[in-house]
Amino acid sequence: MQEEASKSRFHCCATCKNFVSQRNDENDMVYLCSRLGYETKPSYQFNCWEPKENIKRLMDQEGLK
Repeated sequence: MQEEASKSRFHCCATCKNFVSQRNDENDMVYLCSRLGYETKPSYQFNCWEPKENIKRLMDQEGLK
């Protein structure tokens, strides 16, 4: 259970390789999932999460899968 608790601190859209941030015409930040094409928030969590390479390395350092 400790492993799942530690993993959850990494598991969010902002750490996913499909997360894209960009500015719209009003100069506001918009966050998107490039895989699904939906607007999201950095702190959201979904089951389709694929961590970025640097996040994978951090998780490996901590002994997480």
